[in-house]
Amino acid sequence: MNRLLTALKWIALFLAIISAVIFLTINSVWLYWLNVRLGHLSKVVDLSTGHIVENYQQLLGYLQFPWINRLDMLDFPTSPSGLQHFIDVKHLFLLNNVVLIVTIWPAIRFVRQLSIKKQLWKLIRPFQVAAVVPVLAGLLMLVNFNQFFIDFHKILFRNSDWLFDPRFDPVILVLPESFFSQCFVLAFGLFELVMLIGVWRGRRSFLRG
Repeated sequence: MNRLLTALKWIALFLAIISAVIFLTINSVWLYWLNVRLGHLSKVVDLSTGHIVENYQQLLGYLQFPWINRLDMLDFPTSPSGLQHFIDVKHLFLLNNVVLIVTIWPAIRFVRQLSIKKQLWKLIRPFQVAAVVPVLAGLLMLVNFNQFFIDFHKILFRNSDWLFDPRFDPVILVLPESFFSQCFVLAFGLFELVMLIGVWRGRRSFLRG
């Protein structure tokens, strides 16, 4: 019974970390703003940076808030297949938010218990192993991000609605592949940072006895 409880605590900890990383990445509007500015996307769709970001925030609101059940971007119409894809994405985003809400407190409590008992050193090995994952994923991205991106969508989605046609879903013109690649880099970087901090805190705990 104790082993099962301990396993559940570790699962909650990693689920909380992963879902928090995803949440922070999704809501990094600053990163999107940089892409709009540096990528000169306003020239692509003949809209100001402010208008493009406003549309993006409307999209994010639809994707993340369960009470918003209608996608209504000011300047970008959406085709039926495009809407279906955004519905699928909305379900994934909401699932991630639910996982974060459910696991964040048990995860914090677990880490606090380890800290009180001076057992943060137990984080070292699991976090070292987990830290390898972003490195491997990053290498796959460097080899061929386009294939990585395609495989990612094939795993998460049961259809090809994510293949947008700019004639019917012009929003894709302001969602460049480079932006998504940077989102992956940010997410992997945040996860790696948490793992490194955990290993560092664990080693300090071990040295202090």
